[in-house]
Order: sequence, then structure tokens, then C-alpha cells
Amino acid sequence: MSTDTARDRAIADIPVLETERLIMRAMRTEDAPALAAIHGDEETMRYIGGKASAPLSASVERILVYLGHWIEHGHGKWGVYEKASGRLVGRTGYLDLTYDWPGLELGWTFLRETWGKGYATESAIAARDWGFRTLGVDRILSMIHPENAASMAVARRVGETFYKPFAHPSGEQTLWSITRPEWAALV
Repeated sequence: MSTDTARDRAIADIPVLETERLIMRAMRTEDAPALAAIHGDEETMRYIGGKASAPLSASVERILVYLGHWIEHGHGKWGVYEKASGRLVGRTGYLDLTYDWPGLELGWTFLRETWGKGYATESAIAARDWGFRTLGVDRILSMIHPENAASMAVARRVGETFYKPFAHPSGEQTLWSITRPEWAALV
């Protein structure tokens, strides 16, 4: 069996979400240059516990981790692509590392030149709805640096409210949350 066939089979099980302006789908290793551009920007990485790093090998590794998360947990990060251009502009989705992790975390990170276009909110709402409908969870969390006002604004638009502080190895964070009943009242 060729690697592409094995990859294509694994990717086929990852859902594709579509919004008005975006397509959310599994990333592929050929997306590494675009992901490297996102993670190579210091301002983008400022609040998400990473140092700006753009090597292609690190981006390929990150994509493989995202794909593995889908296989292991049945949820993970989607690549977010503009419908109009087809380019990768960000990532949105779930992380739950199980050990020492506060719960199912919904996160978003976007190419700086797309900030202010509403892509984070649009993709996070689609992911939130998919999470409650498909995973059947009772609560979705977002981990946000206490100085990241832009992400807090996205969390509010998604319906999340401040939940509690969280001591993360990279430093103090805040957890934002939306429960199933709160979500049901929104949709």
C-alpha cells in the first residue's frame, strides 16, 4: 500500500466543514509552507505558548500531530482555507491531551494578514457546533492568555464566558467555556 493511499484513507474520516467563506478540512503535509508562514510570525505566536518558528520540518511534524490527534481522539485541528483563494489561512479545532489537560479545548490561530476579517469567529462557531452535535460533550473550553484581548473577543462571540484561571507550563492562562445548555440557547 502506498503512503498516499494510507494517508488518503485516514484523511477521508476527518470531517470537512464549510462556512460562508471558509472550508475546514484535514491539513496535508503539502500545507507545511503555509503553516510555517503562520507559525513563523512572532505576533501570531505571542500568546499561544510557542516561539515563532518557521522551519518546514517543524510544520510537517505539527501537521502529523494534528492528523494523529484525529486518529487517536476522533477530533482535532482543521486547516482553515479561504473559499475564494483556496489558501490555508489558519487552523481551528480541538485539542485534548488527556493527561494534565483541562478538557476539550477549542482553539484558533490565523495568518496575521487575515486578522480582523472574522475568520476565527466563523471557523470557531462551526467547530463549536460540530463539537456539541457530533462529540456529545457537555462543555467546550478555550485556553486564552490573560492579555490576549482579541481571542477573548472571539470567545465571547462564540458564546464562551470566563471559566477559571489555569496554570499551564508556558505560564498562566485563562479558561473560557461554553456548556451544552448555553450552546443550545444560542442555536
